Amino acid sequence: MAIVITGTGSSIPSNRVTNADLASRVETTDEWIRSHTGIGARRFAADGAVTSDLGAEAALAAISKAGKTPADIDLIVVATATPDYFGFPSTACIIQDKIGAVNAAALDVNAGCTGFIYGLDVAGSMLASPSRKTALVIGAETLSRIADWNDRATCVLFGDGAAAFVLEKADDADGRGLLNSWLRAKGSGHKSLYLSQPERTKTFERVGDCGKSPAIIMDGKAVYMFAVKAITDTIEALLAESGFGLEDFKWIVPHQANARIVQAAAKRFGIADDHIYMNIEEYANTSAASIPIALDEMSRKGLLKKGDLVMAMGFGAGLTYGGVIIRW
Repeated sequence: MAIVITGTGSSIPSNRVTNADLASRVETTDEWIRSHTGIGARRFAADGAVTSDLGAEAALAAISKAGKTPADIDLIVVATATPDYFGFPSTACIIQDKIGAVNAAALDVNAGCTGFIYGLDVAGSMLASPSRKTALVIGAETLSRIADWNDRATCVLFGDGAAAFVLEKADDADGRGLLNSWLRAKGSGHKSLYLSQPERTKTFERVGDCGKSPAIIMDGKAVYMFAVKAITDTIEALLAESGFGLEDFKWIVPHQANARIVQAAAKRFGIADDHIYMNIEEYANTSAASIPIALDEMSRKGLLKKGDLVMAMGFGAGLTYGGVIIRW
């Protein structure tokens, strides 16, 4: 049994914010942002929009591309670090209602920027059940809502967006589909990248500033060092487990966190720039949405052909990391 991708779709907010635009609000410059990250612009969701709105739009696009209807979906897995509600209900349940996927189970996956990679593995594994045939995996984020706009080192990094894949079981797929996945975590680094919030350590007393909005806290140096090693470890593990060589891959698609991180890792392996797909200059870091946005964009541009071998990898809060090999 193969798990194949039969449809992709994305939701990119129309509100484009350049580095120069941000420089009018934050003490920064276009030159500093570009030289440190490779980012030139990002998209912010419209006022009033939430993560499920972006996720639902991407989901419907992917379902249409797959030639399905929402009623055909048996499972919805949403990868997000910015759910509509922190805690419950899951954003997947809200999207299930918004798109009318009346027959679908629904759950969220919280693995930070590796979330979509984890989500693919979760959905692929759950499709092993005889009762499930079709799954929807969505990466959706509204990071602009949790950015600390007083922290110029982090607020310039993030953007909003969503993308979705339809996965289906197939008996004869000519070797296409999800071939290998490799997932890991390094929980000892959880304080390197986290969302600030009041402590919950007492039963009858709330500790901390309960009126303060949650915000991203990041140790940039620690995350950079972790990410470079995470990419290296993921590539080595996927090659060892799959038996493929780097020369077999048409594309390597990393999480779009920082162009400098990707370039440092690519240099270790001697990977040519034209084999790595990057769109961070236009969209910035969209966390769990970055990998599916990139792959959907590649598909729409005609860069992905049937049978192409693709390696995608993520790394982020948790800390988590991992990758997947797909025969497109």
